[in-house]
Amino acid sequence: MNWFTADDYWLSRLVFQRALAALYLVAFLTAVLQFRALLGERGMLPIPRFVARIGFKRAPSLFHLHYSDRFFATCAWAGCAVSAALFAGADSLLPLGAGIVLWLVPWALYLSIVNVGQTWYAFGWESLLLETGFLAAFLGNDEVAPPVVVLFLLRWILFRVEFGAGLIKLRGDACWRKLTCLDYHHETQPMPGPLSWFFHHLPKPLHRVEVAANHVTQLVVPVLLFTPQPIASAAAALMIVTQLWLVLSGNFSWLNWITIVLALSALRIPGSAPSVAAAPLWYEVVVLVLAALLLFLSHRPVTNMISRRQIMNRSFDPLHLVNTYGAFGSVSRVRYEVVVEGTLDDVPREDSEWREYEFRGKPGDTRHWPRQFAPYHLRLDWLMWFAALSPGYAGDWFGGLVERLLENDRDTLRLLRRSPFPPDDPPRYVRARLFRYRYTTWRELRESGACWERTYVREYLPPTRLAGAVQRS
Repeated sequence: MNWFTADDYWLSRLVFQRALAALYLVAFLTAVLQFRALLGERGMLPIPRFVARIGFKRAPSLFHLHYSDRFFATCAWAGCAVSAALFAGADSLLPLGAGIVLWLVPWALYLSIVNVGQTWYAFGWESLLLETGFLAAFLGNDEVAPPVVVLFLLRWILFRVEFGAGLIKLRGDACWRKLTCLDYHHETQPMPGPLSWFFHHLPKPLHRVEVAANHVTQLVVPVLLFTPQPIASAAAALMIVTQLWLVLSGNFSWLNWITIVLALSALRIPGSAPSVAAAPLWYEVVVLVLAALLLFLSHRPVTNMISRRQIMNRSFDPLHLVNTYGAFGSVSRVRYEVVVEGTLDDVPREDSEWREYEFRGKPGDTRHWPRQFAPYHLRLDWLMWFAALSPGYAGDWFGGLVERLLENDRDTLRLLRRSPFPPDDPPRYVRARLFRYRYTTWRELRESGACWERTYVREYLPPTRLAGAVQRS
């Protein structure tokens, strides 16, 4: 079938697959370095407790068969190894069928993690990585040119990511329709980056232009993905530029990066195609059956997208094959932060020496300038932003965090930038207080060197100690 493959997209496939493998590697490294404190046997939300409550059918995962911290680490490191091999081009050294299987390995391993990841993994970029990763397995390798149907389905994912995000904004917060959301967003976003302070202080008329351009990029440009070349490539290139602008303005895990990777698959990159064989019949059948299945499963995301009650970031099947996406349907006007402190005093008082824990990414010390972490994802820092919005968002894990701080738990402290207590002398009490944060002005920054100004709001958690702890003599 001459229509089955697109010879002029072989270089686009190559760039897309290598970039996707790099994102897989980042995702698995994030899991390796953070899982013990978050999901491990002694974690805040232990996987063994979850799999005892939720069956395999609802959340397919290898960890239903067996769980130990060592086994999780083995799976995550295996994901790192396979991702690195794919980045190096190992799939091109294998027969077509074996290459497909190799690509399905990181998808299956990461699916196993996401499906037991609970609150820590309940975000759209997890499903987006899985949906994209599954489809990428069927793009083929150097033996054949990339199938047109798979390239179309990758554009279909990109369309849903952008168009869904555009619709949720128009239906959501009125500031998107008034073009005023960026007056607040850079200051109140979950995890600011090193340039977010400067983005916030851009002139307000420019913020209006940014919002208007965002509406065009998310509601008009995605339709052009399905037009002939070079229009489709121009649309994809415009999306890439927009996403790079977002990369500069904050830390959004790998959400922006995987959107860029998807857009790369729609670019027709010039280059001499190698000599390839015709696609074998079994491959054509597998791809066409897969396409029919994914298009059938798309009816629920499409129904949600056109609904007046559109919801963001929902997976409609346990394998995360086809999902719905969206971001920032509402924008906070004020930034709140939970500041966690500990004291060595046996009797906690307001005038006790309360020492503040410093997180890696979330605002704390007003003089500490935010850093760039994305695409690496600081899961605890991200959830702390939700905890500041409402204690209800932190009800299932915040108590576990406090308990582990009281124990000076090594794995938990590794998630932080700095603990104010030595390893052999944990705090007697830990408390949490809620502060309002705002960016300083240019003048305040010059005078104080602080990028934030904060004001105490209220107590978030009263001084708490371990049950049964004995006072020092």
